[in-house]
Amino acid sequence: MRGNRKKTERLSMDTLDFAIVSCLQQDGRMSFTVIAEKLKVSIGNIRSRVNKLIEEGTINIIGRVNPEKVGFQSYAQIAVYVRPIPLKEKVAQKIARLPEVSFLASTSGDYDLEVDVMCRNNDHLLEFVNTISTMEGVYQTKTTLYFKVYKYSQPDLSLLR
Repeated sequence: MRGNRKKTERLSMDTLDFAIVSCLQQDGRMSFTVIAEKLKVSIGNIRSRVNKLIEEGTINIIGRVNPEKVGFQSYAQIAVYVRPIPLKEKVAQKIARLPEVSFLASTSGDYDLEVDVMCRNNDHLLEFVNTISTMEGVYQTKTTLYFKVYKYSQPDLSLLR
């Protein structure tokens, strides 16, 4: 039963599913008709597969903005050191709720959490760093500013084949 699957469980996708997702990565507004013509299958097949991919949480159709064009001028990666370590999950959950966060991961390196953020400007970034620095369990942070972003994209599905 699809509704009972865990979100982290990998669902089986065939070649057509990958081709459909690749089309939607290029243009999330691409019509089912255009996708069907490109892939030489019926519109109904495309419609049912896209709906299945959405229902299963494999894809989510969203509008993606160019952060710089809408006013985000300060990007950074923040390494977060957590002490004591049992607080790591609690700290991660708090950080994940902050709207500036575009990426958050637990790491195995020198630090415990990696946080990528997009802020309006450096003052906003400073406020953000101060916010997480005062959270219970945050021992230290180390911020790396991104001066220029050369690539910002979704994963290339062809790497999975």
